[in-house]
Formats: sequence, C-alpha cells, structure tokens
Amino acid sequence: MQIRAFTLADQEAVVQLWKDCDLVRPWNDPAKDIARKLSVAPELFVVGLNAQGQLIATIMAGYEGHRGWINYLAVHPLHQRQGHARQLVGWAEQQLMALGCPKLNLQVRSGNHAVIAFYESLGYANDASICMSKRLIADI
Repeated sequence: MQIRAFTLADQEAVVQLWKDCDLVRPWNDPAKDIARKLSVAPELFVVGLNAQGQLIATIMAGYEGHRGWINYLAVHPLHQRQGHARQLVGWAEQQLMALGCPKLNLQVRSGNHAVIAFYESLGYANDASICMSKRLIADI
C-alpha cells in the first residue's frame, strides 16, 4: 500500500470509507472533521492507496506537545487483515516520534473487541482511564 498526504480531491472517497468502516456518528460531521484537521498539522493526515490507485485506508495523527493521538484509522472492509492498518499505525508512530512525542493515545469504542485486539497486538494497552468530553461546537 502506498501512503500519501490527504488532498481535498480525496474528501468524498474518505468520507465514504469512514461510513463503510462505521466510523461516522450523527454528532460528528466528517467534512468538518477534515477541515479542522487541515487547519492543524495537515501533514499528519494521510491516505493509503492500493496497487490500482484506489483509496482504501486513512489515518489522522496529532500531537499537541504532550500526547500524540490517532484518529480515523480506517481500512476498507475488503482490504482488512492484510497489514494495511499496521502499516499506517507504524507510519503515525514514526512521524510522532520524530516530533518528540513521548506517548500515543487513541480511543476505541468499548464494544469493538476486534479493534481492541488489533491495538493490543501492536503493544497498546488499556490505561484504565475514563475518557471524558465536552462538545464546544455542535456539528449538527
């Protein structure tokens, strides 16, 4: 899989991929999430292309000086279990380490056991912490 920077021409395919991977929720507008990411470290938002040039994967990484984050890791269901997600996570880890990031965080929905097992296989562990949030800007 070839990894390259996200471009605006990718947006429609990316949003469809996220829908195909069940990552989109009614309270998050994916177009707004993309626009927000493009305003902060857009170089940490990449897509994965298969040998035919089709967009099959994405990852958004971020770092604010204390912790790194992974968001929107997605691999099209027809291309899963081929090492693409592992490749993208490795790319994000390398990029964040180069920025001096000491720890990487991510969130997985509690019932998504397959994804939890995937991250555990990469050395990630449950920190036994509670994720709390507060919406400052309503998307919908």
